[in-house]
Amino acid sequence: MKVAVIGGTGLIGSQVVTLLNAEGHQAVPHSPATGVDLLTGDGLAGALDGADVVVNLSNSPVFDETAVPFFRTSMDNLLAAAASAGVGHAVILSIVGVDRVPGYAYYRAKVLQEDLLKAGPVPYSIVRSTQFDEFLNRQISDAAKDADPVRLPATKVQPVASADIARAVADVVVGAPLNATRNVAGPEVFSIAELGRITLAEWGDPRRVVEDAPEADDEARILQPGDEASISKTPYREWLAGR
Repeated sequence: MKVAVIGGTGLIGSQVVTLLNAEGHQAVPHSPATGVDLLTGDGLAGALDGADVVVNLSNSPVFDETAVPFFRTSMDNLLAAAASAGVGHAVILSIVGVDRVPGYAYYRAKVLQEDLLKAGPVPYSIVRSTQFDEFLNRQISDAAKDADPVRLPATKVQPVASADIARAVADVVVGAPLNATRNVAGPEVFSIAELGRITLAEWGDPRRVVEDAPEADDEARILQPGDEASISKTPYREWLAGR
């Protein structure tokens, strides 16, 4: 199977490419650095030539209202090129609960991306993920810089290792199009403050973590999945110990 992975050099994309190639598929990473630009359409025809599946793991460089035209243009270009090339399956990565928070501009942009895919000419699959361990770890690191005590919100999260999401995406890629959405989440629920305590302890950092009340905006950005979600295998402590 030949797979074109747009955004194939990023955190998830690079792992998806490695997994698929290790299993005997031909997964090719594409990005602006390789001459493929979703906003202009440059390089898309060549990237999708002969591809059975296209995976779009690209992301907007900003998270405000300008994300809306980014996803509209990039998806319009991708779907037109995929249909012209005869690609039989298009896969994107999205966010758990993204359609439940219309007040957050970036989430509206991701919903638009999903809707364009659903209405497009190519059979599709959508994988939605909770927040990555890597991103939450970075948030904790940023909050801990020169802070004593370290203040983190009580917002509940169900973090997932990026390696587990890459595995979930790769599994969807090699299957038949879902023409539906699959939610994937980590195996445990924490507050971000709890994650901060676990992380600082692993680092041997004695500072105290103070839990702040979750802000409305925080609750909008980090949502837990429903009972129908696929639960990944890697606990946060195990992921952290392996860093």
